[in-house]
Amino acid sequence: MDETLDILTLAAAMRSNPDAAVQLYRAAGGATAVMDNRRNLRDILPACPQRVVDALADIGEARRRAESEMEYAMRCGVKTLCLGDGDYPQRLKDCPDAPLVLFYKGTAALNRSRVINMVGTRRCTAYGQDCVRTFVRRLGELCPDVLIVSGLAYGIDICSHREALACGIDTVAVLAHGLDNLYPPRHKDTATQMTAHGGLLTEHFTHTNADKLNFLRRNRIVAGVADATVVVESASHGGALVTARIAGSYNRDVFAFPGRMGDECSEGCNNLIRDNKAALVTSADDLVKAMGWQTDKEMEQARRKGIERTLFPELTADEQAVADILEKDNDQQVNTLSTRMGMPVGQLTAVMFSLEMKGVVKLLAGGVYHLIRS
Repeated sequence: MDETLDILTLAAAMRSNPDAAVQLYRAAGGATAVMDNRRNLRDILPACPQRVVDALADIGEARRRAESEMEYAMRCGVKTLCLGDGDYPQRLKDCPDAPLVLFYKGTAALNRSRVINMVGTRRCTAYGQDCVRTFVRRLGELCPDVLIVSGLAYGIDICSHREALACGIDTVAVLAHGLDNLYPPRHKDTATQMTAHGGLLTEHFTHTNADKLNFLRRNRIVAGVADATVVVESASHGGALVTARIAGSYNRDVFAFPGRMGDECSEGCNNLIRDNKAALVTSADDLVKAMGWQTDKEMEQARRKGIERTLFPELTADEQAVADILEKDNDQQVNTLSTRMGMPVGQLTAVMFSLEMKGVVKLLAGGVYHLIRS
């Protein structure tokens, strides 16, 4: 409880410089350590800016804000997910600009083995809506346990959430404000349904307005919590393209639906595909194949045959490279392995499934792989 209060205090005191707060947290190994050494921060982080030192010189107001936030969370059934917690989205945790703390109201586990985000223009067309409808329905058939993330905005976002709910798929919205508010208000009914079949996630304290900068920063969370980004429709500029760019910087797979030439709502998607910044996708089957995801039926059939590890299993070069990494540093998230291997997540997932079937590794929560040593 003390660590949670300290991490909320640190986040409140450093709300104008959240990245520096994360640097301090990582360097000290925890928020309580930062608080205990706030008079000599440069012993923890030699390059600590003076404005950070000044921000933590007097934490009285920040402490009161933290206590108020904890009270609200307990009263309203909100989970406080700190960067070091097991329930914190592990995919996001490895990102350099991961939020220090997240607030979550919902029921869906954020560390599913398969998570995608779906983003696009607020002014979607009938074509975009149809793409969402057919894609989500088919994805639910192939991978019923998938989690779909978006931003609850007008257009593609809300279409994705609503179609997921209609298909019995859990869906999570990343908000650009505190959980005591909802924007846009018109989507309140959908958001209420999502708290029982998914959830609402934000990095913002209560009484935080939905400012433009918050929407931009929200995109990194949408990208970071997922294995892949799917852009359905986008103009030549927009938040969906920002999310796609961030996802690419995190070494995540990016997919885009193509559109007709000259169609304003598809220009961004077509450009992503043209510039090799996104793979073309026309169906959920395309994504599942590109990601190397086995369908639930295929996984069940494989496991029915039994996973029997031989003493000296024959490994391909890629499989051996993964095993060597895990031998030195076990329990790695798939996206971290992707970066270290220099291999797209989709291709790597197929390698990991093969290793799992050979009994060399086992999959833990959040896409974390554990090497089974002999």
